Amino acid sequence: MIDSHCHLRSCDAPVDELLAECRAAGVERVVTIGCGRESSEDAVALCDLHPEVFAAVGVHPHDADGFTPADLVWLRDLAAHPKVVAIGECGLDYHYDNSTRPNQRRAFVAQGELAADLGLPLVIHTREAAADTLEVLGALGHAPVILHCFSIPEHLDEVLERGHLVSLAGPVTFPRSTALQDAARRVPADRLLVETDAPYLAPVPRRGRPNRPANVAHTLAFVAGLRGEEPAALDAATTATARRVFGW
Repeated sequence: MIDSHCHLRSCDAPVDELLAECRAAGVERVVTIGCGRESSEDAVALCDLHPEVFAAVGVHPHDADGFTPADLVWLRDLAAHPKVVAIGECGLDYHYDNSTRPNQRRAFVAQGELAADLGLPLVIHTREAAADTLEVLGALGHAPVILHCFSIPEHLDEVLERGHLVSLAGPVTFPRSTALQDAARRVPADRLLVETDAPYLAPVPRRGRPNRPANVAHTLAFVAGLRGEEPAALDAATTATARRVFGW
């Protein structure tokens, strides 16, 4: 099993403890995510300390107002590390608008172009910005694209037509997430990933508590039930997808 998106250093326990929980739950690898220079550098440092940890490096849309060409330099340098498997998370967030929308788009495009140049997947954050996010991705023409913490089920057909990957997190387990659950039933196995986004969005039955990477097992079991599949079969399929996309 793979947790395709988490924030290890932000969780409420030491990394060694979190990874021991992962091993007990059958989670063999995690991708820890950078959201700026400090967290991206820390993610890469964790890769050197723990064989099961891999990293994505990027600048979150919340910090896009400060994005400059110098950020592309350190991003490119970090991405040369053999355990950096993606660029991101980057994208658009119109819910908080912590950065101006033009600057969010500018940082998003720059990171998308870098990912394409390096031949790495692009991990996307989108919140209340689906149309603009898909417009930018269409202009970039970059693949593979991972839609992290997938939240735009109304656009699933377009997402699948473009070949993007859907990464499902804890919200798919929430009782009111019926549209997201319908989407989870329809995503082909070779386009599907599962994640925690730990320490956020813990799945049922851990909802309301700080999330941890091992909880990806709960999300996977729930999605398997939606799809009428055995958890072991979906585990094998999503692990194969992660290995293909991340180049393992």
